[in-house]
Amino acid sequence: MSEQTHQRKAEVRALARLAGDELGGAVGGIAAVHRAIAGRVFAAVRAGVGPAATPVEVVHDAITDGVYRIVGGTAVAAGRLAERTVDLPGGEVPSRTVFGAGFLGALQGLIGDDLEEARPILAGPMTVRVDGDPVPPEQIGHYVARPSARVVVFLHGLVETEHAWRLGGRTSYAEGIEQDLGYGTVQIRYNSGLHISENARQLSDLLERLVAHWPVEIEQLSLVGHSMGGLIARGACFDASESEKAWVGKVRHLVCLGSPHLGAPLEQFVHYASAALVRVPETRPLGHLLRRRSAGIRDLRQGSLVDEDWRDADIDDLTRRAIREVPLLHGADHYFVTACITRSPRHPLGRIIGDGLVLTPSAAGRNRARRIGFDDANGLHVPAANHFSLLNHHAVYEKLRRWLSTDPETAVALDRAE
Repeated sequence: MSEQTHQRKAEVRALARLAGDELGGAVGGIAAVHRAIAGRVFAAVRAGVGPAATPVEVVHDAITDGVYRIVGGTAVAAGRLAERTVDLPGGEVPSRTVFGAGFLGALQGLIGDDLEEARPILAGPMTVRVDGDPVPPEQIGHYVARPSARVVVFLHGLVETEHAWRLGGRTSYAEGIEQDLGYGTVQIRYNSGLHISENARQLSDLLERLVAHWPVEIEQLSLVGHSMGGLIARGACFDASESEKAWVGKVRHLVCLGSPHLGAPLEQFVHYASAALVRVPETRPLGHLLRRRSAGIRDLRQGSLVDEDWRDADIDDLTRRAIREVPLLHGADHYFVTACITRSPRHPLGRIIGDGLVLTPSAAGRNRARRIGFDDANGLHVPAANHFSLLNHHAVYEKLRRWLSTDPETAVALDRAE
């Protein structure tokens, strides 16, 4: 059996088993809501008619519990049966197709830390990807047609894969950089459900191997990250600096596109909403569902980049705060891009929603309480755009091309002259 055939069967069967288990769990959650609502109804009935309602309640509970148990058990059993029998003869490995990778990327973003423990075949380690296929850094030389001493590494965001950079089917930033600047580019795929600090360590290790096996000696390394990808890039640089890894000394540019350096409001809302929902029986299953969100999503609440922010901590504690601020990499130029769904970030709606997922001050790394340290002159604001527009936007590409090809002083002078 070939490696790809084995991989395909393993992924498909794991997905089938996961679908059955999740459906069974969903049925259990519905049953809990039903039981809680019924309990309140029968309590009101008992208050009106007295103990006569008790036999009816007992019969009701016995029947409904039995039905939900059968339905949930059948779903789980079906998933286990499918795990043993399902396959796609002659099909491709799901994780190596655009659609399959996108589905797994979304799944990882939501529950990727659970998958890492229970179904690692669906999680997978951080890898370099070429046309969807994983490539060990030690073999990267076989895939680089025209090696350059200047390399740009692209990191996607939460629930995304490297395919996200081709939003709308347009030419990606990497393709443009290769064509216009002649630089080498590398696409990274990772499990966005893991802690940001865990992915940062994986990226640091991967880049150490990549730099060591690049076909020519790398003189300039640039990191470009969308959303969570920008935070992972910052975390990797910090980790590498602390452990004195050689690759970090080659980093000259770090570009963050819509990265929530100060946290994301949606995760902040869910953090408090889940705490409220678990207090009420009728909504408790929904609260527990929200609390299943991955470690990666939880880290976005305050832009946590280090282990200290989550290790030995109660992840549901409403008063928990980020512990350590991570400095920008010394010797590298840092750039940031913000977006807003309104034309002006000062518009009331723009202040509340930002780009739909990240507020402008967070993406710029500064508010009244915190300041990451970006130079305001090294930023770009994209009006009337959403969070995912930054994955493939002409204004972002034009600025990206300039940032990666000129010294910061020159870039700032050009910007001011426009």
